[in-house]
Amino acid sequence: MIKIKVKPEDFGVDEVADIPYDKKGDFGIFFLKKSGWNTVDVLQRLSKRIKAPFSEFAYGGRKDKYALTTQYISVARGRCKQILNVPPQQPMPQAGAEFTENNYTLRFMGFMARPMAPEFIKGNRFCITIRNLTDDDVKSAINELAFVKKEGYPNYFDDQRFGSFDDRQGFIAEKIVRGHYNGALKIYLTRFHPADSGDEKEHKKILGEIWGDWPLCLNAARTGFEREAFEYLIKNPKGFIPILQRIHYEEMSIFFSAFQSYLWNTLLRKVIESVAKDALRVHKGMVEDYSFYKELDAERFGYLQGLSIPTPASNTKMPDALTESLYSALLTNHEIKPAWFNIKSIRQAFFKCVERKAIVFPGDLLDEQADDEIYSGKKKLILRFFLPRGSFGTMLIKRLFSQYH
Repeated sequence: MIKIKVKPEDFGVDEVADIPYDKKGDFGIFFLKKSGWNTVDVLQRLSKRIKAPFSEFAYGGRKDKYALTTQYISVARGRCKQILNVPPQQPMPQAGAEFTENNYTLRFMGFMARPMAPEFIKGNRFCITIRNLTDDDVKSAINELAFVKKEGYPNYFDDQRFGSFDDRQGFIAEKIVRGHYNGALKIYLTRFHPADSGDEKEHKKILGEIWGDWPLCLNAARTGFEREAFEYLIKNPKGFIPILQRIHYEEMSIFFSAFQSYLWNTLLRKVIESVAKDALRVHKGMVEDYSFYKELDAERFGYLQGLSIPTPASNTKMPDALTESLYSALLTNHEIKPAWFNIKSIRQAFFKCVERKAIVFPGDLLDEQADDEIYSGKKKLILRFFLPRGSFGTMLIKRLFSQYH
């Protein structure tokens, strides 16, 4: 079995951004280099360290925990000295000043008039090492690389987008969209996290089994949020919405994004299967499998190359009859009406309609083969490439090692 992310340096992601620097700007820009942290965790730690609201920090995209990554973040101008541990009476340090702590470094870059946002990001440069390969694995991957350079691959959201999915209960945001607030809260409090200990999983399992008996749930509660939630439900047995409204906007945005990305992926997969028909390769995914096209004639490839699919929202309009038909069937299958995406009860997050290219082409794609120094007798393949904002480098790996259906 292939191995990635064996070491943090095996998966490098460098954000490429066009930052409009402004010496008089109200927001300080920092270049964040990290490993062993995801973006939100670093900013939450900074928020606590300098005693600043988390809302004062901004970034363009979340970067994975199990990787060596760089990206830009911003914070209110007045917080810059605190981050760099500079006393208030001293002048602002020059660009290049750094603060380092626990596997992350922040380098001060300057100021800008607006906070950091996705529109400033052009894309990401990847350097990925794939390990534990046989000679045949390498040969096959190189052959597929030649195809991908010319034909691209489907621009799916990858599994890391679906960390909040519970394989027993589904998506929190789907429950909210359909008005199943009880189910949404149940998933939130009982879903298993990969980092959960056996004891934590047992606690959540028990909560799930006694769910609805609020006094019993209160007796089993461990966290402050759990206690407050069950105390409220004892007094208001159907009062799920006020509890859901207390979930932090950053976390709720992740839940909304996960379900929206899942729907978009499913729609793209249906399009690929409709266009490519039997010329398909498949790779297993966390929520559902990913389908990839292989041999397409000029007309079918041209259709995919020119296709952009909007993300599901209340005002989403599909570009043609095929996507409209497949989208309508998808919503019907999930028993969802388009207007329901405009959720008025939960306002921390929302479903935004954004155009996304159906296929993506990795730029500056280079490969290098070598003996694997970790797995004896095996090979490693190092890939370097650029992808536009929002595209997943791990999806290229899935494409290369997918199998014929």
